[in-house]
Amino acid sequence: MEVQSAMDQSSAHTEFPTNLRERRSNVDCAVRDSDSNQGMSKYVPDSISSGAQRLKREVNKRYELVKFQALPEHLKDNEYIFKHYRADWPIREALGSIFTIHNETLNIWTHLSGFFVFMGLTIYTAMKMPSYGEIPGMMHHLPNFQQLRWQSVTDELTNMVAPQPQKPISRWPFFVFLSGAMFCLLSSSICHLLYCHSQRMANLLLKLDYIGIAYLIAASFYPPVYYTFMCNPTLRNTYLIGITCLGLCTIAVSLMPMFQTHQFRPFRAILFASMGISGIVPCVHKLLLHWGEPAAQTTFYLEMTMGALYGLGAVIYATRVPERWKPGHFDIAGHSHQLFHVLVVAGALTHYRAGLLYLKWRDEQGCEAM
Repeated sequence: MEVQSAMDQSSAHTEFPTNLRERRSNVDCAVRDSDSNQGMSKYVPDSISSGAQRLKREVNKRYELVKFQALPEHLKDNEYIFKHYRADWPIREALGSIFTIHNETLNIWTHLSGFFVFMGLTIYTAMKMPSYGEIPGMMHHLPNFQQLRWQSVTDELTNMVAPQPQKPISRWPFFVFLSGAMFCLLSSSICHLLYCHSQRMANLLLKLDYIGIAYLIAASFYPPVYYTFMCNPTLRNTYLIGITCLGLCTIAVSLMPMFQTHQFRPFRAILFASMGISGIVPCVHKLLLHWGEPAAQTTFYLEMTMGALYGLGAVIYATRVPERWKPGHFDIAGHSHQLFHVLVVAGALTHYRAGLLYLKWRDEQGCEAM
C-alpha cells in the first residue's frame, strides 16, 4: 500500500509539470492569437476611423460658408462679393440657413417681409371691399378705420368702402396686381434661399424668379389701364391684351437657358426695364384724356415715382454698385441685389397707393369722370 501510494504521488508530481507546460503553451498561443487579433483590430479601426474623420471633415467643410473661388461655376454670379457663400447644401440645411448670417440673408428677408406685407394688405383690402347693397350698412364702421397706423392708406380704404354709386366697380384688376406682387416677392425669396442646393435646383428657381418679375410688371398695368379706360372698352382691352402678350413673351425669353447666365445680366435688366417703360404710353394717354381730373394727375406722379424706383433698382442690379467700388466690403449687407430688392418693394407699395386712388376715383364718379 505504501509503495502504491508513493507511486501515485510520484505520478502526480510528474503530471503537474506536464499539465503546466501545456497550459503555458496554450496561454502562449492565446497571447500570440490575441496579439495578432489586436494588431488586426488596431489596423482596421484606424483605417475606418481615418476615413470617417476625413468624411466628417468633408461634410463639415461642405456645409460651411465658402469664398467665391470655391464656388461651382453656376453659383459664380458676382465676383465683387468675396465670402459667405453657401454651395451644394442639402435642402434641410438650406432651409435652416434662413435664420443664419450669409450673403443671401438680407436678399431672402427683404422680399419675404415684403411678401408678408402684401399678403396682409390683400387680406385687409379684401375684407373691406364693398359689395352690392352693403354700402349703407357699412357706414357706421368708418370711424374705426382711424385707429390704423398707416393713415394715408386707410383714408383711401375708407373712401373705397363708402362710394356714392350703389354698385361698386370691379375690383379684380386691383387683386391681379396684388397677386403679382406676392408671387414675385415669394418666388424671389425661395430662389435666394434654395438655389445653393444644386445646379438643377438653381436653374429651376431662377426661371421661377424671372417669371415672377415679369408677372409683377404685367400685373402692375392692370389697375391703371382698367380704371383709366374703364368707360372705353376698346382702349381698355387693347392695352390689357398688349401688356399681357408682352409679359408672356418676356416669360418665354426668360425660360431660355442662356437667359440665366451671368453674361446676360445687363440684357435681363434691359428687358425688364423696357417692359416697365412701355407703361409710359397708357400713362400719357391718361393725362391727355383726363388732364383736368386731380386723381389722374396724382396717380400719374405716383406711377412716375414707381417707375423711377424700379428703374433705379434695375440700374443698380446691372452695374453691381456699390460692391463694384469696394469689392468685399458689402458681402453681408449693402450690396446691389439687396438694394434692388428694397427698391422693388418700395415701388410696389407706391403702386398700391396709386391703386387705392384709382378705386376712389371710379367709385365716386364712375364714368361721369369722362
